[in-house]
Amino acid sequence: MKEIRPGIFYEDAYLGVILVAFVFPHGTIYLDAPLKAEDARAWRSALLNQRGGNNRLLILLDSHLDRTIGAKAFDCPILAHEKTASVFRSRPSALKGQTSENGSDWEGYLDSIATRWTVPDITFSEQLSLHWGGPEVRLEHHPGPAPGSIWVSVPSENLIFIGDTVIVNQPPFLAKADLEAWQQSLEELATHYLGYQIYSSRSGLVTVEDIRHQQAFLRDLQNRLEPFTSQNVPPETVNKMVPTLLSHFNFSKDKEELYAKRLQNGLVEYLLRRNRPPSEEEAEMGEVFEDGSEL
Repeated sequence: MKEIRPGIFYEDAYLGVILVAFVFPHGTIYLDAPLKAEDARAWRSALLNQRGGNNRLLILLDSHLDRTIGAKAFDCPILAHEKTASVFRSRPSALKGQTSENGSDWEGYLDSIATRWTVPDITFSEQLSLHWGGPEVRLEHHPGPAPGSIWVSVPSENLIFIGDTVIVNQPPFLAKADLEAWQQSLEELATHYLGYQIYSSRSGLVTVEDIRHQQAFLRDLQNRLEPFTSQNVPPETVNKMVPTLLSHFNFSKDKEELYAKRLQNGLVEYLLRRNRPPSEEEAEMGEVFEDGSEL
């Protein structure tokens, strides 16, 4: 565990995504959950020694299983974007295992099977601020990797935590992606957050160069997918582009199979979703209303 600012802690030792916590006089705010319940308890215990207030709140940066499976172990209110909450409500009551392999960390953790979901207690649409006795913690909706992706920033400390918006030296998850919105979010990140320390949930501290690399990959990907999104082509045919897409990233050879599966699954799911008309429910979920709430 590393203290990156007074009362702001960072932990990359647990299975799943990188964790962050704000330990303030009013209480502790957690960003995302580790996969294992015992890791969640260890993280909570370590933070108790920092002597924050008694209240606790868990923020989920999107709906990906790697960051949400362990949420129940925190036994506290959960805050997420309204579209993330909609994903939880549409899932079965418990994770029963999935046949597809999408290159996620949770797939190697068998105890995740039969995990019961905890639906977020608090949701927002565009912006929300938390005032827990320390500096302001600001939540903002920035779609791209998933419809409910959010960033959490501490403006007075020049810190921002961006979830899966940027991933370095590995392919991103594409199944729920909005490539146009993602590129817009990346451009905002590169231009409006100069001087900030930017933390990715899978890669730690990232640079403007990393952001530009992610943009270049998404542009190349979008160009390659254009014929498939305008014609009725079987999505499986995109598999032939996987080796070329993997060449954008530097990683050890032992990760190649995992990352190939991640891209194959993500590309197929992306095209299946793009090439069919949205249902009435999905169209309603797409509506976003402005909200500048304070909590």
